[in-house]
Amino acid sequence: MVSEPELPHPLPGAVGLSHLSAYDWEAADGVCGGSPHLHLVCTEAYVVTGGRGAVQTLSPDGYRDIPLRPGSVAWFTPGTVHRMVQGGDLRITVLMQNSGLPEAGDAVFTFPPEVLADPERYAAAATLPPGTGVDTEKAARRRRDLAVEGYLVLREALAAGDGGAYLEFQRTAARLVRDKVPHWRELWRAGALATAERTGAQLDALEAGEPAYLTEATAHESAPTRLGGYGMCGRRDEYALPGTTLPYEVK
Repeated sequence: MVSEPELPHPLPGAVGLSHLSAYDWEAADGVCGGSPHLHLVCTEAYVVTGGRGAVQTLSPDGYRDIPLRPGSVAWFTPGTVHRMVQGGDLRITVLMQNSGLPEAGDAVFTFPPEVLADPERYAAAATLPPGTGVDTEKAARRRRDLAVEGYLVLREALAAGDGGAYLEFQRTAARLVRDKVPHWRELWRAGALATAERTGAQLDALEAGEPAYLTEATAHESAPTRLGGYGMCGRRDEYALPGTTLPYEVK
């Protein structure tokens, strides 16, 4: 029997956590911000802690530009293309469903179709050099610009009432990640599913009047283990919490 990973102390609900400062690099359309992308099975939430900006989204119901200011919360379900836009010192705490899956490749950039059609070319464009130096910054900016190039085409088509290109991008993204699914299933079973099942077991114990699990009560703490990494949307402070992998994988 193949052993599954053990995640003994996940955050509540087995969510992922990071902090982002949105990129202030200007893109081809004059907008400063991050790399548009979608997630295949994870809902993502932004909790704005400072500054201002927006998140632009593409989905089957069209294009939206959602303002972000301190206290705002915005979230988007799987398949929604999202682009973080810098409006001035934008700072966000990111909560990610299924901790471990996003870091294991559950994201696809909106690169042009010819890049998406070639898995090796896609991986080369999506992968950054290690570290946080000048070469990594240049690669992150090239990646952002390539994603914006494809994104603007999708957005223009949606605005014109043509959702075909967007739906084809979703299908292509699904094909790109298909081989990762068995590994994702292991992470989900050990993380989000196991967390939900523990709740069920605790309810059973309470109903039976035998809450022995309460004797295991304790507290945990953590702090960022990498500051200023280059994420998809901005400079990223990361936590090496159970279920997460540093940095994101794209291969």
